[in-house]
Amino acid sequence: MNKSYFYLDMKTHELEVPYSKKKRRVRVLLPKNYETETDTTYPVVYFHDGQNVLYSKESFSGHSWKVIPAIKRNPDLAKMIVVAIDNDGFQRMNEYSAWKYKELNIPGVQFGGQGTEYAEFVMEVVKPFIDSTYRTKADKLHTAMIGSSLGGNITQFMGLAYQDQIGCLGVFSSANWLHQEAFDRYIERQKLDKEQRVYIYVGTEEADDTDKTLMAGNIKQAYIDSSLIYYEQLIRGGIPLDNLLLRIKSGAEHNELAWSEQMVECFQFFSAKW
Repeated sequence: MNKSYFYLDMKTHELEVPYSKKKRRVRVLLPKNYETETDTTYPVVYFHDGQNVLYSKESFSGHSWKVIPAIKRNPDLAKMIVVAIDNDGFQRMNEYSAWKYKELNIPGVQFGGQGTEYAEFVMEVVKPFIDSTYRTKADKLHTAMIGSSLGGNITQFMGLAYQDQIGCLGVFSSANWLHQEAFDRYIERQKLDKEQRVYIYVGTEEADDTDKTLMAGNIKQAYIDSSLIYYEQLIRGGIPLDNLLLRIKSGAEHNELAWSEQMVECFQFFSAKW
């Protein structure tokens, strides 16, 4: 299937997820002149929550990241291939968390713990497929990953688990407070890649209705604290300040509208070393 929008060509693929045996939609947005510039290879930016990335009518919040108009409005951006990997709906909270989270207000209910398997799907199924099907720069430096909320959690985890393959991370409004202690133990055991570039974003008015069922207390502060802790962990791990960008946005809420407003800056940060 092809879908042209502005001057960008979009391809849709259905890839099988090994642990569920279900097909997962993966859409690929190709840069301008991809078909004619046949000798050119491109960096790749992978997005989690693919339904929320391209079109507002599909988005959970009714507003997408608006990647397509952003690229159109910013012709000075480095040309890149954008890969939007759909989430699995009800299984999203399991897939985007590498650790189980049990402290719900509902007795006997827990989620999380499938993040390692999901990460393997992305890195062992999706990435090899993209690199073999399209003209990519498949190396670490030119491989980026972006996620928001729980998608930010799994981006943080994968950025550590696959440091040798992912050179740029965009961590937006991470809900890492859900399993802070487990993540802290994990990052402490890692030797960090000092070349990795990490963009961290959090708003001061984060929290949605789901969050309020998961945690008592000041959720807005939890989001800010979790992002600051991550930033400090990266600095302590030896990542140079030039490779980190922390953006705290006053008044910003927990939704795609807020994230879309920072996306171009994130792309620019990644591409500074491309």
